[in-house]
Amino acid sequence: MSASPTIVLVHGAFADSASWAPVTRLLLDEGYTVRVPAVPNRSLLGDAEYIRSVVEHIEGPVILAGHSYGGAVITVAGVAENVVGLVYVSGYALEEGESLGQLQGGFPDSDLAQHLVYTPFPVVGAEDGIDVSVEIAAFPDVFAAGVSRETTEVLAVSQRPLTALAFGEAAPVAAWKTKPAWGIVSSADHTINPDVERFGYQRAGLRSVIELDAPHLVMQSHPAEVAKVITDAIAELG
Repeated sequence: MSASPTIVLVHGAFADSASWAPVTRLLLDEGYTVRVPAVPNRSLLGDAEYIRSVVEHIEGPVILAGHSYGGAVITVAGVAENVVGLVYVSGYALEEGESLGQLQGGFPDSDLAQHLVYTPFPVVGAEDGIDVSVEIAAFPDVFAAGVSRETTEVLAVSQRPLTALAFGEAAPVAAWKTKPAWGIVSSADHTINPDVERFGYQRAGLRSVIELDAPHLVMQSHPAEVAKVITDAIAELG
């Protein structure tokens, strides 16, 4: 590859771009071009279209890294022509025609299920939507056990919720069918059952998968390891 790809980091549900901050800092320090867009978290199809539009306005190749729900987003957005690779970070690697709910439904619930909060929000000209978030008191242990309490308390009260709609929307495409991909499993994940991650990655035939003894918010607990998976993927792409 003649030019090093721009790295686009895609956050997931119950988080925002700041969740990637430690990894972003490391990649910038290594001289990479990085973008960390704010995902609307309003619908899988809409979010994927938004990220695809971000990608298509970047000149040159792009590698997408998606955390959690962000994995589902890059599965769809990653078909953009200038995307050269995908990195799943404790994420959902959906099959074409599959929704988050369908993939999760094949495995026992994680601890997250009993700590979700459902809040209506207004939609102009339509019925109220439903925002899904994590109980603030449960967030540090369920989402980011092992990350400093000072950090997780801030993240808990600044969550970016995900609409309930997004859980039922099926992925119309699966970019991993045509783009090389790599993955990270958080083996101590209490937000997504780690077997959901393993299953999706194996089915997608990822080039390599590493397991870290880490919480769901692995970018905060193990930023160096996450950054290395991304930069190793770039090196492998040549």
